[in-house]
Amino acid sequence: MAVVSVWGIYFIYKIIWFGRGADWTIGVLQAVCKIDYDAAYSIYQQIFRNHATLIWMAAVCVIFFMMLRIMLNGFTKYFVQINRGINALLAEEGDIRLPSELYATEQKLNAVKRNLKQRTLEAQLAEQRKNELVMYLAHDIRTPLTSVIGYLNLLEEAPDLPKEQRVGYVHISLEKAYRLEKMVNEFFEITRYNLQQITLQKEQIDLYYMLVQLIDEMSPMLSERGNRAELLADEDLTVYGDADKLARVFQNVLRNAAVYSFPGTVIVISAKENGGAVEIVFQNEGHTIPKEKLEDIFEKFYRLDEGRNSYTGGSGLGLAIAKEIVTMHGGTITAESAENRVSFVIRMP
Repeated sequence: MAVVSVWGIYFIYKIIWFGRGADWTIGVLQAVCKIDYDAAYSIYQQIFRNHATLIWMAAVCVIFFMMLRIMLNGFTKYFVQINRGINALLAEEGDIRLPSELYATEQKLNAVKRNLKQRTLEAQLAEQRKNELVMYLAHDIRTPLTSVIGYLNLLEEAPDLPKEQRVGYVHISLEKAYRLEKMVNEFFEITRYNLQQITLQKEQIDLYYMLVQLIDEMSPMLSERGNRAELLADEDLTVYGDADKLARVFQNVLRNAAVYSFPGTVIVISAKENGGAVEIVFQNEGHTIPKEKLEDIFEKFYRLDEGRNSYTGGSGLGLAIAKEIVTMHGGTITAESAENRVSFVIRMP
């Protein structure tokens, strides 16, 4: 810009000023100051001609700063637009629109806006889940605790109760206390999984044998409602993982299937290699789960049947724990449901 300014003044001098500038200046002085030619010439000589170098340098500076201002105006307008975009980002209203020259910046600002909105929603959801967790935990603990306190009060207030009745009350109180202990342990367990305080002891596992054992252990619970489990899997199928943790996963999923199956139906457990992974599917006949609830069933303390109490429907932590364990193994667990069939699909690497 400095070079352009010098050349600009040089051309003005050569084309416009040279040979004519003095006459124009003297004429202006005569007209403005009402003086004769000699006086005007003297002023021109003293002020302009004797300081020509300074005047032309000043002219170069003026041209330079004018060009700089024009360039900065063209440049800083984009900062103004970006500033408006940032204001729109903070306002959280609609998409951000910038000139076509700033398309890349517009896309990034909109991406940031979407991320911030998503994080805000996630934070709100996390806060809501935390409140629900406290509420459900308080509710689920209160139910067995109330029973324990009630029966213990009866035993204290009526020391002359018949032996059989006393034994019955003690048995119920102990059963409720065990239930309370189990719930507290499950709560601490899911907290440990969330905090990644679990160390996996991985080994090659005979998956077929593990599932056979699972079915044998769960048979009494299944038979209570006339259900049974059927295994469809290759006897040589294996999986690499923590045996105890994976057994907990399969147990929780099968227990959930047993609770929500129609009486007298078969729960089909199938396992096979599929696309470089081992796929284990638990399928039962039960009420179709709405699509919008399929993801929620893996949330802590979530129960499909809100009317089901914590004793018959579980604490709502079983599937959440199963998901945490599978995720720690680098696998996935999903749910599918249609036409009164529910399937839990576990994929392990």
